[in-house]
Amino acid sequence: MTASRTEHLVLPGVLTAEQAVETVAGILAVQREDGAIPWFRGHHLDPWDHVEAAMALDAAGAHEAAEQAYLWLARHQLTDGSWYAAYADGDPDDVTDRGRETNFVAYVAVGVWHHYLSTGDDTFLDRLWPTVYAAVEWVLRLQQPGGQIGWRRDDDGTPTTDALLTGCSSVHHALRCALAIAEQREEPQPDWELAAGALRHAIRHHPERFLDKNRYSMDWYYPVLGGALTDAEAKDRIEEDWDRFVVPGLGVRCVAPNPWVTGGESAELALALWVMGESDRALEVLQSIQHLRDPQTGLYWTGYVFDDKAIWPVELTAWTAGSLLLAVAALGGHEATCAVFSGDRLPKGLDPDCCTRV
Repeated sequence: MTASRTEHLVLPGVLTAEQAVETVAGILAVQREDGAIPWFRGHHLDPWDHVEAAMALDAAGAHEAAEQAYLWLARHQLTDGSWYAAYADGDPDDVTDRGRETNFVAYVAVGVWHHYLSTGDDTFLDRLWPTVYAAVEWVLRLQQPGGQIGWRRDDDGTPTTDALLTGCSSVHHALRCALAIAEQREEPQPDWELAAGALRHAIRHHPERFLDKNRYSMDWYYPVLGGALTDAEAKDRIEEDWDRFVVPGLGVRCVAPNPWVTGGESAELALALWVMGESDRALEVLQSIQHLRDPQTGLYWTGYVFDDKAIWPVELTAWTAGSLLLAVAALGGHEATCAVFSGDRLPKGLDPDCCTRV
């Protein structure tokens, strides 16, 4: 990995050219030879964070490593289209959580579309299309009449009808990326369009259809990051709880009012701010979490308890570094990352309010 391939990842007060290379190398050091990207070596892999780290590799130009990550998913997809929630590092047959979570399963569509836009590789898109198709179909079998999507199915097949706002917002984003893939392949999926519209309607207008998790900052910004809330709705939501979650100079709380800021939530909020067109504020958030950077590995500590002035948990996660790189890539104008997260450049599906394609 060279500085010339990561020049769009240079951001004042966040990453120098050398630091960008170090962070990418840190993620690559976590990736296994079979393509899997666990949280860190010796810890488990979950499909969502695996994809986030792979997307960061594509944003940095490490396309072969990213492709191997997606091929790992294709090889380990279950016959029903899903993945388990957690796999032990070192043995993909050693499953530590045999549940299947809808947002984990859906997120492959975001990663595959990002890889295609990063590489223009039609062969890859053809190869991964069956994987994406099966994953989306599995997820939509848990969609409820109100548009929301149950968050999990147990290993014995028992579905959970309760829906999570953060997870559903991520699924909404994934459905739009899946629709983009379908359009590219000229294989229309009208059921997916209806599903995306119904889910967006639920997120925008029916908070009562989701479990109350408003203590978590992800429930605050994810409807914006996932593209369900835009323009004035997005701005109003972010402004409403800004002081509740953002700790100036330190980052974003994971849970209010706990004195714990986390790198992943901070970077994702920065990405949501970029989506809203507030790049200056996004930059300030990213600058505020550089105290989490480990100079030896280029990775980032998961979080910091500021009342105790203590790193916690004591772990350097590939997905935290990945989330930061994706936010920086968007601010740096990386075309594929901008296209995947910009709401204007993805299909929206069908709006149930007017029953027309939008």
